[in-house]
Amino acid sequence: MQIVTALGHALWMAFTMFWQIFWGLSVGFLFSAVIEVVVSKSEMSRLLPDASPRSLTVASLLGAASSSCSYAAVAMARSIVRKGGDFTAAMAFQFAATNLVLELGVLMWVLISWQFAAAEFIGGPIMIVVLVLLFRFFLKDSLKKEAVEQANRGIAGSMEGHAAMSMGEQHGSWKQRLASREGWIAISHSYVMNWSMLWRDIGIGLLVAGALGAWVPDSFWQKFFLVSHPTAAMIWGAFVGPLIAVASFTCSVGNVPLAAVLWNGGISFGGVASFIFGDLIILPILNIYRKYYGGRMTAFLAVTFYVAMVAAALVVESLFQLLGWVPKERHTAVVDTAITFNYTAVLDIIFGAVFLILMVVFFRTGGPEMMRMMEGGDHDHGPRGSHSSRDHAHHQHSGHSK
Repeated sequence: MQIVTALGHALWMAFTMFWQIFWGLSVGFLFSAVIEVVVSKSEMSRLLPDASPRSLTVASLLGAASSSCSYAAVAMARSIVRKGGDFTAAMAFQFAATNLVLELGVLMWVLISWQFAAAEFIGGPIMIVVLVLLFRFFLKDSLKKEAVEQANRGIAGSMEGHAAMSMGEQHGSWKQRLASREGWIAISHSYVMNWSMLWRDIGIGLLVAGALGAWVPDSFWQKFFLVSHPTAAMIWGAFVGPLIAVASFTCSVGNVPLAAVLWNGGISFGGVASFIFGDLIILPILNIYRKYYGGRMTAFLAVTFYVAMVAAALVVESLFQLLGWVPKERHTAVVDTAITFNYTAVLDIIFGAVFLILMVVFFRTGGPEMMRMMEGGDHDHGPRGSHSSRDHAHHQHSGHSK
C-alpha cells in the first residue's frame, strides 16, 4: 500500500507541474511555429560564412527563432555546415536554438521565477561568447576540416526531416506568408511537430521531477548541494548542473520541471542555469555528434561545451548576486500541489482550445502524411521539383482545399 501511495504522490506532482506549464508550452510552441513560417532560413548558410561578430549575431538570432528541440537544433546545425556555413557559427546557432527560445523562458518564469528566465537569456549569449573564444584558441583547422568532411557524408542522426523542413526554401514576403491560408496551415503543422518532437522529453522530465520531488527528502539535496557553505555551493552547483543534465537524459524544455525540483532542494542559482544549459551534452546527443562529426570532434565539443556552460553559469550567478536579483525564496510550482480555478486554469482552457483547433487543422490538411514522409527520409525533394518538405506540404494543402 505504501508503494501505491508513493507512486500516486509522484504522479500527482508530475500532473500538477504539467497543469502549471501547459499554457506556457502552448504559447511557446505557437510563437515558435509562427516564427518558423515568417523567418526565412533557406539562405542561412550564406548568412553565416565565417565566425565574425556579425555572423555569430545572425546565427544567434536565427537560433532563437528556431525550435527548442535539442535534437532538431543539432540536425539544423549540421545542415548549416553541409551547406557551406561556418562551423563555429553553426555551433552558436545550436546553442541559441536551445537556450534563447521563447518557450524555455516562459516555462522558467511560470514554474520557478522570472529571474531564471532572465538568467537564461543573459547567460545564453555569454555562453556563446565563451564557446567562440574556446574555439578560436583551441580548435585546430585540421580537426575542423575532418569534422566537416564527416558531416558531408550525411550520416543520419535524429530529426533530419524537421531540419530539412526548417531549412527549406520559402516564397513571398513574411507578411504574405502570415496572411495566407497556406501560411497558417504551415503554422499548424509546425505547432504540432513541436509537440511531437518534445512530448517524450516533457513527459520524462515531468515524471522524473515528480518522483524526485515526492521521494527524495530536502535534507539529501541540501547536503548534496552544500547549502550550508554558500561560496562552495555556488561553485559546486555550476560544475555539477550539466552533469545532472547528462544523467537525466532529457533536454531543452523537458529539463525545466526537474530544474524546479533542484532549486527547491537547494542547488545554487547558477547551478539551475548550468543544468538547463547542459541539454547539448546528454549522451544521446553526444552519440549524434559522433555520427555527424567523428569521435575526435565529439570529445572536443563535449569538453568545450561543458566549460562554456560552467563559465556562463558562474558569470550569471555573480552578476545576479551583485544586482540583488537572486531569489530569496525557494517556493516553486513543484510544491504548489493544489489545482484551483485561477489564472492558470483560464490560460490552460484558452490555449487548450488553441491546441485543439491547430490539431484539427493539422489532421485535415495532410499533416500526418507530411510527418510520415519526413520520418521516412523523403524530405529533401517534393513533387514537381519543389525544394523542401514545406513546399511539398503546401502542394498537399492545395489539393486538400479544393
